[in-house]
Amino acid sequence: MSVPRVLAIAGTDPTGGAGLQADLKAIAAHDGYGMGVVTALVAQNTHGVRSVHVPDVAFLREQLDAVSDDVTIDAVKIGMLGTAPVVRVVTDWLREHRPPVVVVDPVMVATSGDRLLDEDAAAAMGALFGLADLVTPNRAELQVLAGLAGAGAAAGAAPASLSSLSSLDAARLVASTWDVLVLAKGGHDEGPTSDDVLVSPSGSARRFTAPRVATANTHGTGCSLSSAIATLAARHGDWELAVGVAKPWLTAALRGADALEVGSGNGPIDHGAVIRALLPEVRFTDVWWSDVDSVLQATIECGFLVGLRDGTLDADVFAGYLAQDVHYLRAYEQHLAALAASAAGAGAGAGPGAAAAGAGRGPAAAAFWAAAAEGCAAEARDLHHRRLAGTHADDPVHPTCAGYLAHLQEAADSGSAAVLAAAVLPCFRVYAWVGAQLGAAPDGHAFADWITAYGDPGFAASSAEATRLVEEMAAAATPIERGRMARAFRRSTEWELAFFAMPLVGAAGEFTC
Repeated sequence: MSVPRVLAIAGTDPTGGAGLQADLKAIAAHDGYGMGVVTALVAQNTHGVRSVHVPDVAFLREQLDAVSDDVTIDAVKIGMLGTAPVVRVVTDWLREHRPPVVVVDPVMVATSGDRLLDEDAAAAMGALFGLADLVTPNRAELQVLAGLAGAGAAAGAAPASLSSLSSLDAARLVASTWDVLVLAKGGHDEGPTSDDVLVSPSGSARRFTAPRVATANTHGTGCSLSSAIATLAARHGDWELAVGVAKPWLTAALRGADALEVGSGNGPIDHGAVIRALLPEVRFTDVWWSDVDSVLQATIECGFLVGLRDGTLDADVFAGYLAQDVHYLRAYEQHLAALAASAAGAGAGAGPGAAAAGAGRGPAAAAFWAAAAEGCAAEARDLHHRRLAGTHADDPVHPTCAGYLAHLQEAADSGSAAVLAAAVLPCFRVYAWVGAQLGAAPDGHAFADWITAYGDPGFAASSAEATRLVEEMAAAATPIERGRMARAFRRSTEWELAFFAMPLVGAAGEFTC
C-alpha cells in the first residue's frame, strides 16, 4: 500500500504547535507524506497571536500549482485561510484539482480566543464547504457556520434563533446546507468525556467518546485532528474509521502534552506520543555501543586477539601484555574505589552531575563498585602474576598504557562520577564482548585460563550491572553531561583497541589512540 500523500494548506506557527507545523506532524504520525502550502505567516506563541502576514494571493496560487502540477495528491487538509481573497484562490484551485479526500478545518477562532478569519472570509467559506468531504469546527466555529447556513451564507454571525441551537442540531444544519460531513468536536465542553459527533448530510450521527484529559496544553488540537483524519481517510477510504482511529491518537497526544514543557501558556499536544510508546526503549549505553561498532570490529580482528584465540600468540608477547595490564589494573582499581565512595555519598567524584542527583548511587551501587575494585586487585595479584615471565615483571608503563590511564584520570578529575563511570565501562563491556567472541578454549589451549576469564559468566553479569548503573546515570544527566559521558565511553573503547594492539607494535608506542 502506498503512503498517503497529504497536502496541508494552512498558516504557520513558529512554536510548532498549531497550523502547518502541527499538520505535518500529525500526517507523519499516521504514516502519511506531508506537504505544505502557506496561506499566512503568523507570529504567535503559546500565549496567542501577535500578528498575521498574508502573502500576495498570486504567490499562494503559485504554491498550489507547483504541488498539483507535479504530485498526485491523495488528500487535502485546509486550515487557516484568513481573508476572502485567500478563500477564493483555494476554492478555485480545489475546483480544478480536487483530490479524493478534502477536509476543511474552518479556523475561525483559536483555542486562545483569537479571531483568525475575518467576516468577509467567513461569508466566502460556503463555496469551499461545497467542495469538502468533511468540516471539523470547534463549538464556537460551529455556531458561526450555523449562522452562515441559516442566513443563506450571507451573514457572518448567527441570528439569535440559531445561536441557541444545540451542537448536534447546528452540525445537522451545516451538513445539510453544504452536503458535507461535519465533525462536531467536544473538546471545549465539560464533563468526564470528550465526545465528538460525526454528522452526515442526511442527519445521521455517530458519537466518538474518549476520556477528557486534564491539561491546559491543547494548542493545535483542531489542526492536528483534522490532518490525522485526512491522512487516515486517504488510507482506509472510510470516514468513520478515520475518525475512530484519530480520536484515541489525539487522546494520547493530550496525555503526553504536559511532559513536552513547550512554552508557558497554552502549550502544544504531543504528536509523537503513540509512536513513542510503540518504539523500543532507547538506552543511551546501547547507542554508545552502536557508535563504536567499527572500533569493536577492529578490536576483535587485531593480531593479538587472533593469536590469543588460535593459540599462536608468542608467550613472551603475551607476558608483556600482562605486565601492562597489571599497571592498568592498579590504577583502574583506584577509579572503581572512587566510584564506590561516590555512590556511598562521600569522596572524590561526587560532583554536581547526575551521580550527585541520586542516579547510580546508594548502598547497592557502592557495593558493586567496591567489589569490582577488589576484583581488580585479585586479578592483578593472582592471574597476572601467575603468568608473568621474569623478564617482564618490572616492565615500565608503555606509552599506550600511560595514555589510557591519563584518559581515565582526566575523567576522574572532571568532577562528575557519571563521566568517570562512563569512562570505566568499556573495560567491562569490551572484555565481556571479547570473551563472547572468543568462545570456550579447547583442552590444552595455551591461553585457556585467560580466555576462560574473558568469558566468565560472572564477569558478564558484572558488565551488565555496570551498564545498568551507567545507563541510570546517563538518563538522569543533563544533555551536556551526557555528551561528556558519551565521549568518555567512546575514547575508552578506542583505548581498549590500542591496548590490545600494543604488544605487537613494540615498545616505541607507535599505536596510540
